[in-house]
Parts: sequence; C-alpha cells; structure tokens
Amino acid sequence: MMHAPSNKRTAAENGDGGIDVVLMRSLGNGEDLGPIVRYAFECGKPEALLHQLRNVVKKKEVEIEELCKLHYDEFILAVDELRGVLVDAYDLKSSLSSENLRLQEVASALLLKLDALLELYLIKKNVTEAIQTLKVCVQVSKLCLACNMHVANNRFYPALKILDLIEKDYLQNTPLKALRKVIDKQIPAIKLHIEKQVCSEFNDWLLHIRSIAKEIGQLAIGQAASARQGDEEKRAHQREAEEQSRSGVNPVYALDSEHIDEDTVLEFDLAPLYRSHHIHTCLGIQEKFCEYYYNNRLMQLNLDLQISSAQPFLESHQPFFAQIAGFFIVEDRVLRTSKGLLSESQVESLWDSAMSKMKSVVEDQFSHTNTANHLLLIKDFVTLFGATLSRHGFQVTPLLEVLDNSRDKYHELLLSECRKQIGDILTSDTFEQMVIKKEYEYNMNVVSFHLQSSDTVPAFPFIAPFSSSVPDACRVVRSFIEDSVSYLSYGGHINFHDVLKKYLDKLMIDVLNEALLSMIHTGNLGVSQAMQIAANIAVLERTCDLFLWQAAQLCSVPLHLVERPHAGLTAKAVFKASQNAAYNALLNVVDSKLDEYLALMSSINWTADEAPEHANDYIHEIVIYLDLLISTAQQILPLDALYKVGVGALHHISDSIVATFLSESLKRFNLNAIIGIDNDLKMLEAFADERFQSTGLSDFKRDCSFRDCLVESRQLVNLLLSNQPDDFMDPVIREKAYGALDYKKVATICEKLKDSPDRLFGSLSNRNAKQNSRKKSMDTLKRRPRRSTENKKMSSCSFVYVIWKWDQETICLLQQAST
Repeated sequence: MMHAPSNKRTAAENGDGGIDVVLMRSLGNGEDLGPIVRYAFECGKPEALLHQLRNVVKKKEVEIEELCKLHYDEFILAVDELRGVLVDAYDLKSSLSSENLRLQEVASALLLKLDALLELYLIKKNVTEAIQTLKVCVQVSKLCLACNMHVANNRFYPALKILDLIEKDYLQNTPLKALRKVIDKQIPAIKLHIEKQVCSEFNDWLLHIRSIAKEIGQLAIGQAASARQGDEEKRAHQREAEEQSRSGVNPVYALDSEHIDEDTVLEFDLAPLYRSHHIHTCLGIQEKFCEYYYNNRLMQLNLDLQISSAQPFLESHQPFFAQIAGFFIVEDRVLRTSKGLLSESQVESLWDSAMSKMKSVVEDQFSHTNTANHLLLIKDFVTLFGATLSRHGFQVTPLLEVLDNSRDKYHELLLSECRKQIGDILTSDTFEQMVIKKEYEYNMNVVSFHLQSSDTVPAFPFIAPFSSSVPDACRVVRSFIEDSVSYLSYGGHINFHDVLKKYLDKLMIDVLNEALLSMIHTGNLGVSQAMQIAANIAVLERTCDLFLWQAAQLCSVPLHLVERPHAGLTAKAVFKASQNAAYNALLNVVDSKLDEYLALMSSINWTADEAPEHANDYIHEIVIYLDLLISTAQQILPLDALYKVGVGALHHISDSIVATFLSESLKRFNLNAIIGIDNDLKMLEAFADERFQSTGLSDFKRDCSFRDCLVESRQLVNLLLSNQPDDFMDPVIREKAYGALDYKKVATICEKLKDSPDRLFGSLSNRNAKQNSRKKSMDTLKRRPRRSTENKKMSSCSFVYVIWKWDQETICLLQQAST
C-alpha cells in the first residue's frame, strides 16, 4: 500500500519524459511547436507540457550562466584596450590643431594674390561673352532678314527652314533678352502669316480643281469609250473571221495600225496641294491640314452628288457622272502621290458615300423612266463611268448590280415598244406575197435575214413566199437583240447569252407569236390571208436559228455551243404550234365557205323518180372552190401545209355528206338520190386524184391520198348501192369494204332509205328475185345494227359473232380466236 503512489508517479514521469525528449528535439531543430501543443491538449495533459517547458527554460538559464563564466576574462581585456585607444585619439587631435594654425599663417598672402587673378579672369570672360553675344545677334539678325525676304517672295519653305533653325539653334542661345523676346514673339506671327497664305492658295486650288473635275471625268470616260469601241471592233473582226472560216473562206488578217493608249495620263496640276501639304507638315500641323482637306473635299463631293430637279436626268446624267469621275480620279492621284495626306480608308469612305448616293439616284431615276432608249443611254454612260473608275481601283460592282436589277424593266419597256411596232406592222400588212423588184430590196428583205432558198440571185420581179410583215418583224427582232446586248454588255454578268436568250424567247413568244395568234383568232381573215399568215409563221420559225446565231455572235459565244441539240429557242416549237393554229383557222375559214356550198344540198330531190345522169349543181361549185383553194395554197404554202389544207377540206366535205344523211331535216331518201350522190363523189374523187398528182403530193405523201379523205362517204354510198348490204355485218367484209362506217350511223341512215312501193314492193307477180333478195338483205341490215350496237367492240385479236333469235329475243356470243 505504501509503494502504490511511487509506482504511479514513475509511470507519469516516464510518460512526461517522452514528451520532454520530443520537445527538446523540436527546439533544437527550430521546428514549430504547434503540433506538440495541439497533441498535449488533445491528450488532456497541458499541465505536463507546461511543466516540461519550465524545465527547458531552467536548463537554458543554466547554460547561459555557464557561458558567461567561461568568457569573463576576455570581456575585461577588451574594455582595457578601448580605454587605451581613447587616450591616443585625444593626442592626435591636439597635434592637428597646431598644424592648422601654422598653415593659415603661411597661406594668407597667397590668397590675396589668388583673388586678384580670379578678378582678371572674370573680366576676360565677360569681354569674350560680349563678343560671342554680338556675333550671335548678328547671325540671328541676318537669318531674320533672310526669312523676311523669303516670306515677301512667297518662298515659304526656306522661310520655315530658317525659322526652324532660329528656334532650334539660336533662339535659346541668344544672350540678348530683348532680342530673344522680339524673335520669340514674331516667329508664331510669321508662321501664322505663312499658314494663311498657303491656305488661301489651297482654297483657290480647291475651287479650280472642282471646276475642271468634269473635264477630267469626260476625258477619262472618253478614253474608256474609245477602248470599248476598239474591243468591239476586234470582236467584230473576230466574228467575221469565224464566219469566213465556217463558210470555207480563208480569213484575211491585218495588223491594226491604230492603237489607242489606254494608259494616257490625265494632266492636272496638284502642285498647290503638294505645296500646302508640305508647308503644313513643316509647320507641324499636318493632321490639321489633312482633316481640313478631307472635310472640304467631302463638302465638294456632297455638292457634286446633288441632282437638279430643273433639268431632266437624261440631259444631266453625263455631267453628273463626269463630275464624280473627275473627283475620284483626282483623289486617286492624290492618294498615290502625296504620302500621308489621304489614307485608303478615307478614300473608301468617300467612295462608299458616293456609291450609296449614286445607287439611290440611279434607282430613283430608273423607276421614273418609261422609255427603253432613255434607260439604255443612261446605262451605257454609267457602265463607261464604272469602267473608268474600276481602272483606278474603285469597286463599282454595287452600281452595276443596280443596272442588272433594272434589266427586267428595260426589257419590259423594250418589249412594249416592240409589241407596238409589230402590232402596227401586222395591222398595215395586207398579207399578200411580197413582190421584190430590185436587187437591193432583195438583199435588204431576204438575204439579210437568210430567207433565200438558194444562193442564186433570182430574176426580178421576185415573188417572195412571205408578206411584207416578215422582214419588218425580223428588223424589229434584230433591233431588239442589238439593244438587249447593248444593255446587258459591260454589266455585272460576264456570260449574258442565256439572259439574252430568255428575253429573245419572250419577244418571239409573248409579243410576235401572240400578235400573230391575235390576228388569227380575232381578225376577219380571208382564205388567202389565213394561208399567208400560216406561211409567214413557217418562215419566222426558220428565222429562230438565225436570231439565236446573231445573239451568239454579239455575245461572243462560240457557235458550236449554239448548234448543240437542245440549245435552240423555245419559240421555235411555239411557232410550230402556232402554225397548227393558223392551219386550223385556215381550215375553219375553208369549212365555213364549203358549208355555204354544201347548204345547196337542200335543193336535192331525195325521192326522185329517175336516177340523175350527172352530178348535182352544188358539187360543181365545191370543185371550183377547191381548185381555187389548192391553186392559191400551192403558191403560198409548203407541200406539207398544202396537204393539210386539201385533206382538211375533203374530210369536211365527206363528213358533211354523211351528216346530211343523218340530219333530222332529211326524213327519207331513195336509191335514185344515192345514185346522184355517187355521181357527186365520183366527180370529187376524180378532182382529188388529179390535184394529188399535179401538186406533187403523190411523191410527198404516199400513205394517204386526197381520195382517201372521202372514204367514209364513199363507203356509205357503196353500202347503200350494194345488192347485199347485210354483208356489212360480216366482220371480214366490213373491215375490208366498210371499215370507216359506224354502226349507229349506218342504222340511222338505213332507216331513212325508203324505195317506192311501185318500184321495189309491187305486186308479187312482177317482183323479180333480185329485188326481193336486196330488200331482204336491207331489212336484215336495218334490224341487226340496232342490236349489234349493244355489244362490245371487237378486239384486235378476235371476232365476235352475234346471232339473234328473233322469236326468243336471246343473244349468243361466240368468240373464236383468230389465227
């Protein structure tokens, strides 16, 4: 029990000893005690740490005491030595004081002599400075006099150089204050005077350069026009050589002896500007002058961009653009020759401002211009203006885009003018074949548009296959192409052939073709006039290739590109369709005239007692009219059109004859009337065969002749005159002999066929077997078509036989496959 506390203390001391070792090591190494303190508080033993720190302090105090005891003797010796040094210092001070007193006594006399010498040196210095001052003043006076002379003679640059020399080298070194003050006061006055004089000269130059800007612009635009004309002549020679090469003629090349110097320097005086700029640079106010120049030129530009409302733009556009061209030609020269006066950004700013104003002016004026020629004149000059300034590095694309945006309006106006011209041409045309009496007329109206059929000059007078409106219309189209090329040339598009082709198609289709169609549909045309219009359209169709070729030449497009299969004008196909419309109108006129003659069929005795020996009267009138019609068509129309006219007329006659049998006004006819119609058809067929041979159509159209156009009426008459009319029900016979006839029509017409009872259905005693057989056959034909129309049409590979059982009213269809 007595030893328990002792053991407990020992353990605590051992624990505290561990902390002491760590603490001593950390203090010895100079480490931070923070972790140890934190650890002691975390372990709940701060008193142990405090105890250990106190022990460390005690140990360090013991070490300090031991160190002081060890070096005590050395401190005593050091204090003694310091006291000895202090005594030596007092001795040295006493000796220095005595030596100083002796030195002052010896040097007093020498100091008096030195003062006298220094006074003499000062006098000499003053005299020398006075001489130097006089020299400087004399030099400054001479420079001032020279400066005054230069200013009086307007030689400002040497005057400024003198002023600069005075300021830098003499003004601060001038010893005379009064003179320096006067000079310092006069230098700014002289510079201000020079600045005013230079500005006055510069202002005069500004007025002068603005007054001659229009002349400069006109001269430059004239050079651009000359260059353009030279290019056009070269292209014309190139087209001529290409045409000669295509025709097999070796082209002749010639050296162009006339050469237009496109780089001719425009002469105008910029010396006053250079001088003003240089003087202001010497004055150190270059930026001020540059700003002054830019602002004044900007004001001048704004004045130049104003449009006078008192004068039409057509008259004022050339001076307007020439003035602007001259302005920017001057600015371009200033930019390239005077360094630092103008910057590219300033010139671009001026150009952008002018471009914006010019675009708005051109757009506004174009919107109020209603004449194509006026638009072309303005556009032509604007493109010359653009070409002129583009040679000086200015971007003119936005202005050309305005012109391109106006091309639709220009062409609409041009088309409107062409529409009026073509309308007047067609109105004044009599649509008679053109008679050419002189060779120059032939060349002007035929050769110039490649309308000749051969290269041989015909005998005069020459009757052309077209009327006078064709060459007149061709001249309008050619003028349209030239005007369109003039507008589209030198614009924003390099290749404008496709654009021209589109507008050319529009002219040919929407203007020329529509005018012709209007004449066809609304005009009160005779047969010869309708024929001539059809012939004219055929000629105009051929001219499409010529106009496309001319457009390609003017656009400098290789002709082999134009000759490609699908490179032609759409108008060519449209004219082809319009020919059909003209032929249809012609046929309508012919049909109307034929209807007048066919109306005479009403005078036929359809129940005559005797069969006529000759044709009826109406057919004579028809043959005479057809003879005149085909003769006229043979002179005017090509064979293909002649064939269409003949076929159409004969088809109409045949259809009208059949329609007469079907008409409700014809209630009954007999066999004698059919014999009369047969005589009519024979006469008409003979005429058709003769004209088909004499016109040369037998070689041109072998598949269908004029006689074939009468096939329906001929087969109908043959059927009605047949002894076995019921053969019509036999598919083989019908296909061979009556293929053009219709079931319903045959049924209707057969119902109207009523022979006289005395002749056909007399007493049983005098009726022969032949008449009885024909009557039965006709009765069968009358009954069967009514039933057969209820069946389907025969297919190409089968025949349908219909058998009627009249008592049972039933139908059996037997279908046999054809072999």
